[in-house]
Amino acid sequence: MAKKLGFGLMRLPEKGSEIDVKQVEQMVDLFMDRGFTYFDTAWMYCNFRSEEVTKQALVSRHDRDSFTLATKLHSEFIQTEADRDKVFNEQRRKTGVDFFDYYLIHDVNSHSIETYDRLDVWKWLEDKKKAGLAREIGFSFHDGPELLDRVLTEHPEMEFVQLQINYLDWDSLGIRARECYEVATKHGKPVTVMEPVKGGTLAAVPKEVERLFREYAPDASIPSWAIRFAASQPNVRFVLSGMSTLEQVEDNTSYMQEMVPINEEELKRIKKAVDILSEGIAIPCTGCSYCVDGCPMQIPIPKYFALLNAELQEVDGKGWTPQSEYYDNLTKENGKASDCIQCGQCEGICPQHLPVIKHLQEVAEQFENIV
Repeated sequence: MAKKLGFGLMRLPEKGSEIDVKQVEQMVDLFMDRGFTYFDTAWMYCNFRSEEVTKQALVSRHDRDSFTLATKLHSEFIQTEADRDKVFNEQRRKTGVDFFDYYLIHDVNSHSIETYDRLDVWKWLEDKKKAGLAREIGFSFHDGPELLDRVLTEHPEMEFVQLQINYLDWDSLGIRARECYEVATKHGKPVTVMEPVKGGTLAAVPKEVERLFREYAPDASIPSWAIRFAASQPNVRFVLSGMSTLEQVEDNTSYMQEMVPINEEELKRIKKAVDILSEGIAIPCTGCSYCVDGCPMQIPIPKYFALLNAELQEVDGKGWTPQSEYYDNLTKENGKASDCIQCGQCEGICPQHLPVIKHLQEVAEQFENIV
């Protein structure tokens, strides 16, 4: 049986303005040396470079039967039926594989589904499976359980679902992770988990949460609580971690080699952590960066949101904070939050359906003193 940890190739290490391929090779090798095989990429990851790096670091250096590879087709990059094959064939070229072990329709939601239905991507993908070009077919999903139930009812040919599951979103009224997980389980579809650490939010927790966890397991890393929580759900087959350093690979693989499910005491502590975290997070952005590539003002939106979240978690009366300096540094080469022209592109592609424009105004108020 395959180990549950998957390597998400979306936040790869960089050297200057380029991806650090040598470090990615080391990360891939360690991951595989410890018995893990699942790799996940997509068309636009790492500013459209991830699939090519996958070829360099993985496909060209390891036997094809020693790993499994997943990639995805996103609605933003297909306008016609011909575009489906155009992207798919380019993905095969970029990754260097003849077939994909897992192929996903990317980010199904109430908006993108119109494109997927209009271009009949469902039947197109089923034909790819019949042709042996995609061994298993499914979709990633960012919406409510009602739509998920409808999609799985209308498309029983889909074999798995990729869902955002983490302990902070599990009972969230916005994400409704538990409910979506239960829908997938009802339909008998195994779940692949994305964002188990919520874009790093659950790796850099407040001191109060860190103490809560370390009191019980002094040697366990903070991210391990989040990843094990997701992996402990019975219908979860894989948990993706967007690893960006060799140290993260070492840590994740150490406890996921023989993963011990979350116990009752740990679950109690996680519930307490959720209560604490819910008080401190202003903007639940996962840092996927889908909003960045099309921004006409070149605003690094997730970075600004992360800075605001961190700023709002600072103790009152501290005075100078590093977030202000980081913000000033970023604005030297990028658009400011106040440069937003409210075109709405970001909100149209955001998987979390965040009011991005409103939050950018909050960033400007905090760091630029603009009201």
